[in-house]
Formats: sequence, C-alpha cells, structure tokens
Amino acid sequence: MTENNKISLIIPIYNEAQHLNRFLKIIDELKLEIPKELVFIDDKSTDTSLNILQLFPFKSEYKIIAQPQNCGKGAALRVGIQQASGNFIGIQDADFEYDPNDVPQIINLLVCDQADIVFGSRFKKNALQVHRTFHYMGNRFLTLLSNIFSGLYLTDMETCYKFFKSEIIKNINLESNRFGFEPEITAKIARLKVRVCEVPIMYYPRNYLEGKKITWKDGIAALRHILYFNLLKSKKNYFKSTLPASYIPKDRNLL
Repeated sequence: MTENNKISLIIPIYNEAQHLNRFLKIIDELKLEIPKELVFIDDKSTDTSLNILQLFPFKSEYKIIAQPQNCGKGAALRVGIQQASGNFIGIQDADFEYDPNDVPQIINLLVCDQADIVFGSRFKKNALQVHRTFHYMGNRFLTLLSNIFSGLYLTDMETCYKFFKSEIIKNINLESNRFGFEPEITAKIARLKVRVCEVPIMYYPRNYLEGKKITWKDGIAALRHILYFNLLKSKKNYFKSTLPASYIPKDRNLL
C-alpha cells in the first residue's frame, strides 16, 4: 500500500434532510485503512439538505458542490467524479439502504491491487438481507439483460456500490443524467481490459414514505439504456484519449 492512496466517496444528495445529520455522522466517522475524501453534490434539494451539509462539523476531508438546478443522480455523479482527488473513487448513497461498514472490504481489493473495479452485490449467496419483491425481480431481470448484451457476468448490475481506480472512471465519457448511470457504466467497462470483482454487501431497502426515489419509470429507462449503450451507440466515443493504454484490449480501437 503506497502512502498517497486515498478513496473519494461520491455522495449525491437530494432531499435527504430527515436523516442527513445521522448519515453524515456515520460516514464522517467511518474508519478506513486509507484516507478518505467525501464529495457531496447537492442536486438542488428543495428541503434543508444543503444547509445541513454546510453546517456539519466534518472531521474528514470534504467538498460540497451545489448544482444550480436539479439534473439527476447521473449528472451529479459526473460532477463529483471530476472533482474527486482520490486515486480510488466509490459511489455512496446518502441513505441507509447500504451499510458503509461494507466499504472497507470493497476498497481492500483495490488497495491490494486485486481488482480494478469492485461492485458490491446485494444478491450474492452470503448476502443476508430480505428484498422487496418488485424491486428484487426488476433488478435481477435488468442484470440478466445487461449480462447478455455486455458479456460481463454480474449478480447485481444496479447496485449503488461501484468502486473504481480513478484513472479508469475519470476517463470514461459519462452521459446518463438519472439512474441510467448503472447500465451505462457497466456497458462501458465491459469493453475494457479490467479486473472486475463483486463482493456481497448488506442491503436494507426503504420504501417511498422513507424517501426512496427510483420508480418503475426508471426501470423502463434502464432497459433502454442497456440496449442503447450495449447495442446501438457507437463505442468510439466511450472513452477519453487520456485513458491508460493498459486498459484497452489490443483488438479494439476504442479511442
């Protein structure tokens, strides 16, 4: 492990005021084997989320970015990824569906150079949680379709927990504004010569009264994104010219 390793956690925020202080305390106090940077992107919240962020007494290194208008999770992630300074970058939702205590096992694979990209899977056999039927079936169906078209076998394509070496994720041209980020990034990394791993994680699904935002419309949009990014869109513009050549298969002209 080199001394300059750092993990940047990209955390989109939209109307999370009811539990945000509790979440911030947990994520700020999270102990990791390498330094962490918290990158918050407030997506033009209409509640007091931004004010809570600005007043919180962080002990960790952090950045707060306020979007001038609501653009969606994918747009917020694009901004956060480009602002991140860590050599590893991970996605963290600002709710309690995912357990930050799973983050250390995920980043350990990156720090030890056993993987280039790590997904946290809610569906691997030793993940113990109970799912909501509709979302479970939808997620498994979308993951199956993604696997068929991308050729990358995963158990949970739609997971929030996706962690990357920054030299990879910073050099991918991202386009999706809402929840299409998940199938888009999966389709694009499937074109690269990278080591992708999955680890089981805990998951505590919340309902719409608790602030869940994804709906069946986003499921339909995800289906469109799977087809678009795997089959219909030209692969020529997926990556930036600064992507390290070691990640580009020799038989593919991707840049």
